[in-house]
Amino acid sequence: MGIIFLWMNELKFKTMMCLICGWMYDEEQGAPDEGLAPGTRWEDVPMNWTCPECGARKDDFEMVEI
Repeated sequence: MGIIFLWMNELKFKTMMCLICGWMYDEEQGAPDEGLAPGTRWEDVPMNWTCPECGARKDDFEMVEI
């Protein structure tokens, strides 16, 4: 049961929020204008990617529950 729960939890899309300006990245929607296709997982976003609103680094984002 525990393994199934972990597997199902991995399938859920996450939403990440910039701690500097509050811009939200939703994995399910992606950010096509920023070169991130819908379904792009946060771990697959390049390390040199920056927030389109304020230029913050990827390290300045945290997962949020919505």
